[in-house]
Amino acid sequence: MLHLVDQVLVMTVNPGFGGQAFLPETMDKVRELVALRKEKGLNFEIEVDGGIDDQTIAQAKEAGATVFVAGSYVFKGEVNERVQTLRKQLD
Repeated sequence: MLHLVDQVLVMTVNPGFGGQAFLPETMDKVRELVALRKEKGLNFEIEVDGGIDDQTIAQAKEAGATVFVAGSYVFKGEVNERVQTLRKQLD
């Protein structure tokens, strides 16, 4: 099915509600998707959603994620400042 998709979402928390802690073991799924994408010559984004903050975004990027959802982290502070902090972590 991967040849049919533009993006794959990996939930990095247990789905249900915002503000949960990031589950580092989910990075294995991201790494597996990166390997499959390369092995099969595919072109899809890998999105992570859940527990993404100024610490965990780097872990997700290192594992191979390309799209990041950081709802609670961004909206529980000054939005522009938090977004800039996340962007710096990705540089």
